[in-house]
Amino acid sequence: MVKTIVFLSHFDGNLYLFRLPIMEALAQQGWRVIALCPSGEYSDRFAEHNITHIDYRVDRAGLNPLHELKTLWQIRTILKKIQPDILHAFTVKPNLYGAIAGRLAGVKRIFISVTGLGSFFLESDLKSRVVRTLILALYRLAARLSVAVVFQNNDDRTLFIQKRIVCEKEAVLIPGSGIDTRLWKPAVRPPNRKPVVLFVGRLIAHKGIYEFLEAARAIGEKARFIVVGSIDAGNPWSLSQEAIDRFSQEGVAEFTGWCDPKPYFEQADIFVLPSFYGEGLPRTAIEAAATALAIVTTDSVGCRESVIDQKTGLLVKPQDAHALQKAIETLIDQPAKRAAMGEAGRKLAIERFDIHQIVKAYLKLYG
Repeated sequence: MVKTIVFLSHFDGNLYLFRLPIMEALAQQGWRVIALCPSGEYSDRFAEHNITHIDYRVDRAGLNPLHELKTLWQIRTILKKIQPDILHAFTVKPNLYGAIAGRLAGVKRIFISVTGLGSFFLESDLKSRVVRTLILALYRLAARLSVAVVFQNNDDRTLFIQKRIVCEKEAVLIPGSGIDTRLWKPAVRPPNRKPVVLFVGRLIAHKGIYEFLEAARAIGEKARFIVVGSIDAGNPWSLSQEAIDRFSQEGVAEFTGWCDPKPYFEQADIFVLPSFYGEGLPRTAIEAAATALAIVTTDSVGCRESVIDQKTGLLVKPQDAHALQKAIETLIDQPAKRAAMGEAGRKLAIERFDIHQIVKAYLKLYG
Protein backbone atom coordinates (compact mmCIF):
# COMPACT_ATOMS: atom_id res chain seq x y z
CA MET A 1 0.00 0.00 0.00
CA VAL A 2 1.43 3.40 -1.04
CA LYS A 3 2.14 5.75 1.85
CA THR A 4 1.39 9.46 1.59
CA ILE A 5 3.32 12.36 3.09
CA VAL A 6 2.24 16.00 2.94
CA PHE A 7 4.73 18.86 3.18
CA LEU A 8 2.97 22.03 4.34
CA SER A 9 4.29 25.57 3.95
CA HIS A 10 3.04 29.13 3.50
CA PHE A 11 5.19 29.65 0.38
CA ASP A 12 5.86 27.33 -2.57
CA GLY A 13 9.49 28.46 -2.74
CA ASN A 14 10.09 27.30 0.82
CA LEU A 15 9.36 23.72 -0.24
CA TYR A 16 10.80 23.81 -3.77
CA LEU A 17 14.05 25.58 -2.93
CA PHE A 18 14.79 24.02 0.46
CA ARG A 19 12.91 20.70 0.83
CA LEU A 20 12.95 19.30 -2.70
CA PRO A 21 15.79 16.75 -2.19
CA ILE A 22 13.94 15.24 0.79
CA MET A 23 10.70 15.10 -1.16
CA GLU A 24 12.45 13.55 -4.19
CA ALA A 25 14.08 10.89 -2.02
CA LEU A 26 10.68 9.87 -0.63
CA ALA A 27 9.11 9.83 -4.10
CA GLN A 28 11.93 7.57 -5.32
CA GLN A 29 11.16 5.20 -2.43
CA GLY A 30 7.56 4.90 -3.63
CA TRP A 31 5.86 7.45 -1.38
CA ARG A 32 3.07 9.65 -2.66
CA VAL A 33 4.48 13.11 -1.95
CA ILE A 34 2.26 16.19 -1.79
CA ALA A 35 3.33 19.83 -1.58
CA LEU A 36 0.52 21.71 0.17
CA CYS A 37 1.28 25.40 -0.35
CA PRO A 38 -0.14 28.50 -2.05
CA SER A 39 0.34 28.59 -5.82
CA GLY A 40 3.29 30.66 -6.96
CA GLU A 41 6.38 30.80 -9.11
CA TYR A 42 7.51 27.25 -8.27
CA SER A 43 4.25 25.32 -7.83
CA ASP A 44 4.05 24.06 -11.43
CA ARG A 45 7.56 22.61 -11.18
CA PHE A 46 6.70 20.01 -8.53
CA ALA A 47 5.16 17.70 -11.14
CA GLU A 48 8.57 17.36 -12.85
CA HIS A 49 9.78 15.61 -9.68
CA ASN A 50 6.78 13.28 -9.26
CA ILE A 51 5.36 15.51 -6.53
CA THR A 52 1.70 16.61 -6.43
CA HIS A 53 0.97 20.25 -5.67
CA ILE A 54 -2.22 21.27 -3.86
CA ASP A 55 -3.08 24.94 -3.38
CA TYR A 56 -4.47 26.66 -0.32
CA ARG A 57 -4.72 30.32 0.66
CA VAL A 58 -2.99 32.02 3.56
CA ASP A 59 -2.23 35.61 4.47
CA ARG A 60 1.44 35.36 5.42
CA ALA A 61 1.38 38.51 7.58
CA GLY A 62 -2.29 38.57 8.57
CA LEU A 63 -3.47 38.45 12.18
CA ASN A 64 -7.25 38.70 11.70
CA PRO A 65 -8.66 35.86 13.86
CA LEU A 66 -11.54 35.05 11.50
CA HIS A 67 -9.26 34.86 8.48
CA GLU A 68 -6.78 32.71 10.39
CA LEU A 69 -9.50 30.28 11.50
CA LYS A 70 -10.67 30.05 7.89
CA THR A 71 -7.14 29.13 6.80
CA LEU A 72 -6.85 26.50 9.54
CA TRP A 73 -10.17 24.93 8.54
CA GLN A 74 -9.18 24.95 4.87
CA ILE A 75 -6.02 22.98 5.72
CA ARG A 76 -8.07 20.57 7.84
CA THR A 77 -10.52 19.97 4.97
CA ILE A 78 -7.73 19.20 2.51
CA LEU A 79 -5.97 16.84 4.93
CA LYS A 80 -9.24 15.08 5.75
CA LYS A 81 -9.66 14.31 2.06
CA ILE A 82 -6.05 13.17 1.54
CA GLN A 83 -5.67 11.20 4.80
CA PRO A 84 -1.85 11.24 4.72
CA ASP A 85 0.29 8.91 6.80
CA ILE A 86 2.60 11.82 7.69
CA LEU A 87 2.22 15.60 7.75
CA HIS A 88 5.37 17.73 8.00
CA ALA A 89 4.93 21.49 8.39
CA PHE A 90 7.53 24.26 8.02
CA THR A 91 7.57 27.89 9.28
CA VAL A 92 5.41 29.46 11.95
CA LYS A 93 1.83 29.57 10.63
CA PRO A 94 1.95 26.16 8.90
CA ASN A 95 3.44 24.68 12.08
CA LEU A 96 0.74 26.07 14.34
CA TYR A 97 -2.23 25.62 12.02
CA GLY A 98 -0.95 22.37 10.48
CA ALA A 99 -0.63 20.57 13.80
CA ILE A 100 -4.14 21.55 14.88
CA ALA A 101 -5.70 20.94 11.46
CA GLY A 102 -3.83 17.65 11.11
CA ARG A 103 -5.14 16.36 14.40
CA LEU A 104 -8.69 17.44 13.55
CA ALA A 105 -8.31 15.60 10.21
CA GLY A 106 -7.11 12.43 11.92
CA VAL A 107 -3.46 12.50 10.79
CA LYS A 108 -1.58 10.22 13.18
CA ARG A 109 2.02 11.32 12.58
CA ILE A 110 2.68 15.06 12.54
CA PHE A 111 6.08 16.78 12.50
CA ILE A 112 6.73 20.52 12.73
CA SER A 113 9.98 22.34 11.96
CA VAL A 114 11.17 25.50 13.71
CA THR A 115 13.26 27.20 11.02
CA GLY A 116 13.84 30.41 12.99
CA LEU A 117 11.71 32.54 15.29
CA GLY A 118 11.79 35.80 13.35
CA SER A 119 11.43 39.48 14.16
CA PHE A 120 8.63 39.16 16.74
CA PHE A 121 11.24 37.61 19.06
CA LEU A 122 13.58 40.59 18.60
CA GLU A 123 11.34 43.63 19.03
CA SER A 124 10.13 44.90 22.42
CA ASP A 125 7.05 46.87 21.34
CA LEU A 126 3.64 45.85 22.70
CA LYS A 127 2.47 44.17 19.49
CA SER A 128 5.62 42.04 19.30
CA ARG A 129 5.34 41.01 22.96
CA VAL A 130 1.69 40.01 22.54
CA VAL A 131 2.34 38.08 19.32
CA ARG A 132 5.40 36.39 20.86
CA THR A 133 3.36 35.20 23.86
CA LEU A 134 0.61 33.91 21.56
CA ILE A 135 3.08 32.11 19.28
CA LEU A 136 4.75 30.31 22.18
CA ALA A 137 1.36 29.27 23.60
CA LEU A 138 0.29 27.89 20.23
CA TYR A 139 3.65 26.17 19.78
CA ARG A 140 3.10 24.41 23.11
CA LEU A 141 -0.19 23.04 21.77
CA ALA A 142 1.29 22.19 18.36
CA ALA A 143 4.18 20.31 19.98
CA ARG A 144 1.79 18.19 22.01
CA LEU A 145 -0.08 17.27 18.82
CA SER A 146 3.16 16.32 17.03
CA VAL A 147 5.42 13.28 17.06
CA ALA A 148 8.51 15.51 17.11
CA VAL A 149 9.64 19.10 16.69
CA VAL A 150 12.62 19.62 14.37
CA PHE A 151 15.07 22.45 15.06
CA GLN A 152 17.85 23.86 12.91
CA ASN A 153 19.95 25.22 15.78
CA ASN A 154 20.65 24.46 19.43
CA ASP A 155 19.52 27.86 20.72
CA ASP A 156 15.93 27.44 19.55
CA ARG A 157 15.89 23.84 20.73
CA THR A 158 17.14 24.81 24.19
CA LEU A 159 14.62 27.66 24.44
CA PHE A 160 11.68 25.37 23.68
CA ILE A 161 12.89 22.75 26.15
CA GLN A 162 13.49 25.30 28.92
CA LYS A 163 10.04 26.82 28.43
CA ARG A 164 8.56 23.31 28.49
CA ILE A 165 7.08 23.69 25.06
CA VAL A 166 8.57 20.35 24.00
CA CYS A 167 10.28 17.58 25.93
CA GLU A 168 13.93 16.86 25.18
CA LYS A 169 13.42 13.45 23.58
CA GLU A 170 10.93 14.91 21.07
CA ALA A 171 13.17 17.88 20.16
CA VAL A 172 15.19 16.78 17.12
CA LEU A 173 18.17 18.77 15.83
CA ILE A 174 18.81 18.64 12.06
CA PRO A 175 21.22 21.41 10.99
CA GLY A 176 19.54 23.34 8.19
CA SER A 177 18.02 22.23 4.92
CA GLY A 178 21.33 21.12 3.41
CA ILE A 179 23.09 22.03 0.18
CA ASP A 180 24.66 19.93 -2.56
CA THR A 181 28.38 20.47 -2.03
CA ARG A 182 29.04 18.89 -5.43
CA LEU A 183 27.31 21.90 -7.03
CA TRP A 184 28.36 24.51 -4.50
CA LYS A 185 32.13 24.29 -4.68
CA PRO A 186 35.18 26.57 -4.77
CA ALA A 187 35.96 28.54 -7.90
CA VAL A 188 39.31 29.87 -9.09
CA ARG A 189 39.53 33.47 -7.92
CA PRO A 190 41.81 35.80 -9.88
CA PRO A 191 44.89 36.91 -7.89
CA ASN A 192 46.15 40.47 -7.44
CA ARG A 193 42.81 42.22 -7.31
CA LYS A 194 40.75 43.98 -4.67
CA PRO A 195 39.09 41.50 -2.31
CA VAL A 196 35.36 41.13 -2.98
CA VAL A 197 33.12 41.32 0.10
CA LEU A 198 29.63 39.89 -0.40
CA PHE A 199 26.25 40.30 1.33
CA VAL A 200 23.30 38.13 0.24
CA GLY A 201 19.84 38.46 1.74
CA ARG A 202 16.73 40.56 2.15
CA LEU A 203 17.59 44.23 2.57
CA ILE A 204 16.08 44.64 6.02
CA ALA A 205 17.54 45.95 9.26
CA HIS A 206 17.34 42.56 10.99
CA LYS A 207 19.69 41.07 8.38
CA GLY A 208 22.29 43.68 9.32
CA ILE A 209 22.29 45.52 5.99
CA TYR A 210 22.77 48.92 7.67
CA GLU A 211 25.80 47.70 9.65
CA PHE A 212 27.22 46.14 6.47
CA LEU A 213 26.93 49.40 4.54
CA GLU A 214 28.33 51.43 7.43
CA ALA A 215 31.34 49.10 7.61
CA ALA A 216 31.74 49.25 3.82
CA ARG A 217 31.76 53.05 3.89
CA ALA A 218 34.43 53.07 6.63
CA ILE A 219 36.64 50.56 4.81
CA GLY A 220 36.32 52.35 1.49
CA GLU A 221 38.59 51.55 -1.43
CA LYS A 222 40.38 48.61 0.21
CA ALA A 223 37.71 46.22 -1.08
CA ARG A 224 34.80 45.90 -3.49
CA PHE A 225 31.46 45.49 -1.73
CA ILE A 226 28.55 43.71 -3.46
CA VAL A 227 24.97 43.44 -2.17
CA VAL A 228 22.72 40.73 -3.65
CA GLY A 229 19.15 41.11 -2.47
CA SER A 230 15.93 43.03 -2.89
CA ILE A 231 13.85 45.51 -0.97
CA ASP A 232 11.19 43.88 1.21
CA ALA A 233 8.19 45.96 0.13
CA GLY A 234 5.88 46.85 2.98
CA ASN A 235 8.41 45.88 5.63
CA PRO A 236 9.00 48.90 7.91
CA TRP A 237 12.60 47.79 8.49
CA SER A 238 13.47 47.54 4.79
CA LEU A 239 16.15 49.58 3.06
CA SER A 240 14.52 52.12 0.74
CA GLN A 241 15.22 52.63 -2.95
CA GLU A 242 16.36 56.15 -2.13
CA ALA A 243 18.95 54.76 0.27
CA ILE A 244 20.14 52.23 -2.33
CA ASP A 245 20.54 55.02 -4.88
CA ARG A 246 22.49 57.13 -2.38
CA PHE A 247 24.87 54.33 -1.36
CA SER A 248 25.39 53.43 -5.03
CA GLN A 249 26.17 57.02 -6.05
CA GLU A 250 28.62 57.35 -3.18
CA GLY A 251 30.40 54.18 -4.32
CA VAL A 252 29.86 52.43 -0.99
CA ALA A 253 28.57 49.20 -2.57
CA GLU A 254 27.22 47.68 -5.78
CA PHE A 255 23.58 46.55 -5.64
CA THR A 256 22.51 43.75 -7.99
CA GLY A 257 18.88 43.36 -6.94
CA TRP A 258 17.61 39.85 -6.38
CA CYS A 259 19.23 37.30 -8.70
CA ASP A 260 20.96 33.93 -8.62
CA PRO A 261 23.69 34.51 -6.00
CA LYS A 262 25.85 31.54 -7.01
CA PRO A 263 28.08 33.44 -9.49
CA TYR A 264 28.71 36.08 -6.82
CA PHE A 265 29.72 33.48 -4.25
CA GLU A 266 32.18 32.13 -6.81
CA GLN A 267 33.85 35.50 -7.36
CA ALA A 268 33.83 36.71 -3.75
CA ASP A 269 36.62 36.43 -1.18
CA ILE A 270 34.69 37.20 2.02
CA PHE A 271 31.04 36.60 2.89
CA VAL A 272 29.37 38.82 5.48
CA LEU A 273 26.05 38.14 7.24
CA PRO A 274 25.53 40.60 10.13
CA SER A 275 22.05 39.23 10.89
CA PHE A 276 20.40 39.45 14.29
CA TYR A 277 17.12 38.09 12.90
CA GLY A 278 16.85 34.87 14.86
CA GLU A 279 17.87 32.66 11.96
CA GLY A 280 17.17 28.93 11.89
CA LEU A 281 20.48 28.17 10.21
CA PRO A 282 21.36 30.72 7.49
CA ARG A 283 21.58 28.92 4.18
CA THR A 284 23.64 31.70 2.64
CA ALA A 285 26.39 31.13 5.20
CA ILE A 286 26.44 27.42 4.35
CA GLU A 287 26.64 28.22 0.65
CA ALA A 288 29.53 30.56 1.39
CA ALA A 289 31.33 27.86 3.36
CA ALA A 290 30.82 25.32 0.56
CA THR A 291 32.38 27.74 -1.92
CA ALA A 292 35.39 28.16 0.42
CA LEU A 293 34.71 31.72 1.54
CA ALA A 294 35.90 33.10 4.84
CA ILE A 295 32.79 34.25 6.74
CA VAL A 296 32.06 37.17 9.05
CA THR A 297 28.77 36.77 10.89
CA THR A 298 27.22 37.62 14.23
CA ASP A 299 27.28 35.78 17.52
CA SER A 300 23.50 35.37 17.37
CA VAL A 301 20.96 32.56 17.14
CA GLY A 302 21.55 30.37 14.09
CA CYS A 303 24.43 32.44 12.72
CA ARG A 304 26.87 31.26 15.37
CA GLU A 305 26.26 27.64 14.34
CA SER A 306 27.20 28.26 10.71
CA VAL A 307 30.87 28.89 11.52
CA ILE A 308 33.61 27.77 13.86
CA ASP A 309 34.93 31.05 15.25
CA GLN A 310 38.54 31.80 14.28
CA LYS A 311 38.65 28.63 12.16
CA THR A 312 36.07 28.99 9.38
CA GLY A 313 35.14 32.59 10.07
CA LEU A 314 34.84 35.39 12.60
CA LEU A 315 31.96 36.07 14.98
CA VAL A 316 31.15 39.65 15.96
CA LYS A 317 28.70 41.30 18.30
CA PRO A 318 25.29 41.90 16.65
CA GLN A 319 24.41 45.49 15.65
CA ASP A 320 28.02 46.64 16.06
CA ALA A 321 29.19 48.20 12.79
CA HIS A 322 32.63 49.02 14.18
CA ALA A 323 33.29 45.42 15.26
CA LEU A 324 32.03 44.26 11.87
CA GLN A 325 34.37 46.69 10.11
CA LYS A 326 37.39 45.47 12.09
CA ALA A 327 36.60 41.79 11.37
CA ILE A 328 36.21 42.44 7.63
CA GLU A 329 39.45 44.44 7.58
CA THR A 330 41.27 41.60 9.34
CA LEU A 331 40.37 39.26 6.49
CA ILE A 332 41.04 41.85 3.80
CA ASP A 333 44.54 42.42 5.19
CA GLN A 334 45.35 38.72 5.72
CA PRO A 335 44.76 36.75 2.50
CA ALA A 336 46.44 33.63 3.87
CA LYS A 337 44.12 33.66 6.90
CA ARG A 338 40.98 33.98 4.81
CA ALA A 339 42.17 31.23 2.45
CA ALA A 340 42.74 28.89 5.40
CA MET A 341 39.31 29.74 6.80
CA GLY A 342 37.70 29.10 3.43
CA GLU A 343 39.34 25.68 3.17
CA ALA A 344 38.21 24.78 6.70
CA GLY A 345 34.70 26.05 5.95
CA ARG A 346 34.47 23.88 2.86
CA LYS A 347 35.38 20.84 4.96
CA LEU A 348 32.73 21.78 7.57
CA ALA A 349 30.06 22.17 4.86
CA ILE A 350 30.79 18.70 3.48
CA GLU A 351 30.86 17.01 6.89
CA ARG A 352 27.88 18.70 8.53
CA PHE A 353 25.66 20.46 6.03
CA ASP A 354 25.79 18.39 2.84
CA ILE A 355 22.32 17.60 1.50
CA HIS A 356 22.94 13.84 1.50
CA GLN A 357 23.53 13.92 5.27
CA ILE A 358 20.41 16.01 5.80
CA VAL A 359 18.22 13.75 3.66
CA LYS A 360 19.41 10.68 5.62
CA ALA A 361 18.47 12.44 8.87
CA TYR A 362 14.94 13.16 7.62
CA LEU A 363 14.40 9.65 6.28
CA LYS A 364 15.47 8.31 9.68
CA LEU A 365 13.07 10.74 11.37
CA TYR A 366 10.14 9.46 9.30
CA GLY A 367 11.12 5.89 10.11
